[in-house]
Amino acid sequence: MTGAAAGTTRTRQSERKVILASSLGTVFEWYDFYLYGLLATIISAQFFSGVNETTGFIFALAAFAAGFAVRPFGALVFGRIGDLVGRKNTFLVTMGLMGASTFLVGVLPSYASIGVAAPILLVVLRLVQGLALGGEYGGAATYVAEHAPEGKRGLFTSFIQTTATLGLFAALGVVIAIRSVIGEAAFADWGWRLPFLISVILLGVSLWIRLQLEESPVFQQMKEEGTTSKAPLTEAFGRWGNLKWVIIALFGAVAGQAVVWYAGQFYALFFLEKTLKVDGATANILIAIALALGTPFFIFFGWLSDKIGRKPIILAGCALAAITYFPAFHMLTSSANPVLAEAQARAPVVVLTSHARCSFQFDPIGKNKFNGSSCDIAKSYLAKAGIPYEHVVQNNPRWDRSVTIVRVGDVGIDIPEPGQYDGAEGGMTRSLEAALKAAGYPAKADPARIDKPLVVAILFYLVLLVTMVYGPIAALLVELFPSRIRYTAMSLPYHIGNGWFGGFLPTTAFAMVAATGNIYYGLWYPVAIAAITVVVGLLFLPETFRRSIHQ
Repeated sequence: MTGAAAGTTRTRQSERKVILASSLGTVFEWYDFYLYGLLATIISAQFFSGVNETTGFIFALAAFAAGFAVRPFGALVFGRIGDLVGRKNTFLVTMGLMGASTFLVGVLPSYASIGVAAPILLVVLRLVQGLALGGEYGGAATYVAEHAPEGKRGLFTSFIQTTATLGLFAALGVVIAIRSVIGEAAFADWGWRLPFLISVILLGVSLWIRLQLEESPVFQQMKEEGTTSKAPLTEAFGRWGNLKWVIIALFGAVAGQAVVWYAGQFYALFFLEKTLKVDGATANILIAIALALGTPFFIFFGWLSDKIGRKPIILAGCALAAITYFPAFHMLTSSANPVLAEAQARAPVVVLTSHARCSFQFDPIGKNKFNGSSCDIAKSYLAKAGIPYEHVVQNNPRWDRSVTIVRVGDVGIDIPEPGQYDGAEGGMTRSLEAALKAAGYPAKADPARIDKPLVVAILFYLVLLVTMVYGPIAALLVELFPSRIRYTAMSLPYHIGNGWFGGFLPTTAFAMVAATGNIYYGLWYPVAIAAITVVVGLLFLPETFRRSIHQ
């Protein structure tokens, strides 16, 4: 073998090792992080059982989002360390923090055992996870990009982009397997802890693999030449020349990418399980199939971005999401729970009042019974039953202000003000329940009526949009910033976008649904953010795919 051939072989082996080690470690961290999201319904029952069901689920999603809330702070802390002391050692620390926090969730006592301390400790562990993840992604993406040859950064970093979905897929696989083996009842009782506990094995393997890596050649060269930044935070965010690109990256690329990602994977899963009442195991399997079909497209769009650029692919994905989300989720309803869709079309539910005295159906402290007005009583009942409805305020002065009417198709049920008629609330409940049953509103999705191929096709389309916006984003962010502040500068917009705009999407969207009764109303959040990103990106975001990374 010639020296050139041997060098080529060593380079290829090194490249494969870099991608494999970085990707496996990041898969593990996403596995840890997403277990909570997948088990939000069960965790709601285990740790937030002191509040009503609707509030408990939103509160559980809020705790899920808490991990995202601190990600930008993790980006600042660990991004600075990564630019000062190196990429490799920084993401070894973040991995250890993530693994320890995940294991502890698996042994955390429930609300029934230790009361309010349980959700508090859960949120603390989520915050530690968020800090760790805030430092992990930027390091892995930067590390791989700085090893990639010119013209292949989109392809190389796209493997890192698959890790979030592969981590979710791994978590889904573990959850599905354990549910199948021990049964749904045992899983809800104690089996949900097992996916968290076995993560300690994955942690050991991932740490061992990453310990085999050497430092990034770009950082090593800067260190040898003495050109590393002495104050990466000040240089990245205290100078307008760099700060403006942080802002443009956030609003012209990452914010839209984030909401498309979380809507296409997490909100779609929650929508199936919570809104359309598809059982958890079936929802997980359908999402897992769609993810398996869609994951190769991360690599495809990463490769394509090396040919035609990052910007057109990302903005096209955001534009398609903004245009098609509403029809896609309507199709998801009609295919996953056609009985609900038929009942909505045949006998829509309308809450009619002469005033706007209805409370927002969200109670974070669990003290509001939502029984202060007839409107509250009606909307609380419908929210608990998972029935979509429209609230219409009547301006007719002859309308009896002391009565709310719930109309189920052509059937109207009077809901008097509390205390106005003795025993009226119980009669109202029975009447409303009978009317909803007669109109065909289901208690849960009928497994025999789920059009599984069509559901998977819709979910695959949503995942395909995720691959368009997410596949090229790491390469774009790495290329957008100078190497001396790259870890810090790229991490902050990424984690503000994905931690705040994306991470809070399920909580925000479900709160919007709870407030309005419209099961599609929460989609306005990702649609609006994606549309803003398209406009800002077209006007201000530069193309980066031909830039040198050694700057």
